Amino acid sequence: MGAAVVVAVVIVVVIALIVLALSLRLVQQYQRGIVFRFGRVLEGIRQPGLHLIVPIADRMARVSMQTTVIGVPAQGAITRDNVTLTVDAVVYYRVVDPVKALVNVHDYPSAVLQVAQTALRSVIGKADLDTLLGDRDRINAELKAVIDAPTEKPWGLLIERVEVKDVSLPEGMKRSMSRQAEAERERRARVIAADGEFQASRRLADASRAMAATPGAYQLRLLQTVVDVAAEKNSTLVMPFPVELLRFFDQIARSPGGPATAAPDLGTAARPPDLGPVTEGVAGAAEGDGHGGRPPS
Repeated sequence: MGAAVVVAVVIVVVIALIVLALSLRLVQQYQRGIVFRFGRVLEGIRQPGLHLIVPIADRMARVSMQTTVIGVPAQGAITRDNVTLTVDAVVYYRVVDPVKALVNVHDYPSAVLQVAQTALRSVIGKADLDTLLGDRDRINAELKAVIDAPTEKPWGLLIERVEVKDVSLPEGMKRSMSRQAEAERERRARVIAADGEFQASRRLADASRAMAATPGAYQLRLLQTVVDVAAEKNSTLVMPFPVELLRFFDQIARSPGGPATAAPDLGTAARPPDLGPVTEGVAGAAEGDGHGGRPPS
């Protein structure tokens, strides 16, 4: 009898341990537990820690509350300005309602991936190429709004962030954009050079007016130029001509009694005087006098 009692106690303890093992469930800190009793969801979400459930009748499912990252494969799309390109993105989401995530959607990670692919093609088709390349924040915000609309309330998911990773353009488009960038930089360079020339011309005009008021400034500037050229140590020979001498000749040429006014009118001196009508004999005698004084034959 004593041995039978011991065996019975051992059997009961083993059964109790098995039932306890089947009844205990551990929920991690980053998880939440959902209990199904005969297929029905029980009220109350199990928080992290040890929990007891009814064996056979209850089943606990754990849902991770961590932020999940999924990469959206490269999607071929056509922008609003008819440019074909390939775009890939990354989506950050987490579960905010474990019951909806388990009950309302089957395999929610795959569902989020499919929605992200569709939303990516839709948003890219409504945007221009310049907006896609230059305003990534706007594209990311639109993607987040489009993906978050069908997933937050029905599925209990929160889209935290969506980012476009890479935009692949055709080689022809890359070359066209490179030529456009080169032309734009060339235009800027020419505008800057023209502006510099304009400013330099204004400064030179101011300098010329200041030097005109001081005659000796021209000579000093000429000497400075000679010094600058001589510093190069080349074979150029510079013969400076005094500016004062040029001004002296200019004053003489403009004076009332100078050579410019005393010079005879060559056109008037070369014209023979008008002698009036003469006979052929008188004309011949005049011609003979012009040839050494010999009488005409």
